[in-house]
Amino acid sequence: QVQLVESGGGLVQSGGSLRLSCAASGRTWSIYGTGWFRQAPGKEREFVAAISWADFSTYYADSVKDRFSIPRDASKRTVYLQMNSLKPEDTAVYYCAASKNRPTMFISGYESWGQGTQVTVMS
Repeated sequence: QVQLVESGGGLVQSGGSLRLSCAASGRTWSIYGTGWFRQAPGKEREFVAAISWADFSTYYADSVKDRFSIPRDASKRTVYLQMNSLKPEDTAVYYCAASKNRPTMFISGYESWGQGTQVTVMS
């Protein structure tokens, strides 16, 4: 069993930055990939970014490419989501998720989920 805890959400002005954290505990050795997803009010949960712990390859949704990055601290088994140049349309609850397989953009590819953290970008 893997437990994930997100933190770092909050209120920010358009154009600002935030860094979210996703700390893993439990059977962390089983994690192959970690992903970030988000869900805005009235919308479906969507893929944001992911990282492979095998080779540290990273993947991004087109909507956040060049603005977001996914640094990690292997010693702490923690993954971050560095969000720059934030836009009002980035407002959502952000979730991290862990997979025993190669990271994917599909929700069904992840077995463990955090509780989510709210990000609100004011225009």
